[in-house]
Amino acid sequence: MASSPARRRRVVTLLALAASLALAAPAVDARPGGGGGMGSRGSKTFSAPPSTATSPGAMGPIQRSQTSPSPGFNNPGMAAQNRGSRFGGGFLGGMLGAGLLGALLGAGFSGGLGGIGSFIGLIFQIGLIAFLVMMAVRFFRRRQEGQPAMAGNAPHARSGLPPQGGMNPGLNPMGGGLGGGARPQPVQPVQVQPDDFQAFERSLQEIQSAYGREDVAALRRLATPEMVSYFEEDLRANAARGVVNRISDVKLLQGDLSEAWREGPAEFATVAMRFSLRDEVFERASNRHVENGPQEAKEFWTFVREPGGPWLLSAIQQGR
Repeated sequence: MASSPARRRRVVTLLALAASLALAAPAVDARPGGGGGMGSRGSKTFSAPPSTATSPGAMGPIQRSQTSPSPGFNNPGMAAQNRGSRFGGGFLGGMLGAGLLGALLGAGFSGGLGGIGSFIGLIFQIGLIAFLVMMAVRFFRRRQEGQPAMAGNAPHARSGLPPQGGMNPGLNPMGGGLGGGARPQPVQPVQVQPDDFQAFERSLQEIQSAYGREDVAALRRLATPEMVSYFEEDLRANAARGVVNRISDVKLLQGDLSEAWREGPAEFATVAMRFSLRDEVFERASNRHVENGPQEAKEFWTFVREPGGPWLLSAIQQGR
């Protein structure tokens, strides 16, 4: 039997509501690295960097990395490589799909759309499911990021340019071997200069802006191939959802050194940075504003450079 015009209008309304929820749910922390730790820190990839005055709390683990843990190393973050936003999007999509299928077949969550009461009940249940999913996403994200940080002396905080002699006096130069059977490299402390801090601040602004423009060529000049592969993966996911993540007005508010070391010819530096930004998500086709992301972030960025080369972003972890 053909559907009545009233039922067709209700189904169209329901589809529009579901599409809005599906677009909004995965947009949380959409900026580069906002959904979880990624990248490599040499032999320290699966060791938490020392906390600092900028970020004195626990930090999130590395969840996506091309570096393999050493034999017997237990990394809780690797067991949760799917980002929290994807968990929310997939679970919500499945529940919405079940409800929409029932609606199209004549029976929704509440046994049909025959009356206005059942339709309102269906909308209420969809909203309840969306709320529960978002709470679950936040719970699992906090649980993943709540790994205890390694003890370390917090260096002096800075606002703008760093103080002279940016080396962390409490740096522990001990480090483990590289995973995946690679030959361990001796770990030695590295002195970080004010010019290096300025380079880190420029990278923060340029990488966020390039990501917001979806400028992959610029990202390849600023980050390691591994990090660029994760950025491209996230940008493809945005395109598949029909959204674009625009980032602007990035400003460093405070930053300091967590640790700096050398492994063979490569030099590494991990810095804690608290910064403000405009993080917004728009529908790609209509340019309709979907959601605002966080307007302030606190993250650990690790940079690496070869002799005579520039600093390249090699890892991002969430700070507190």
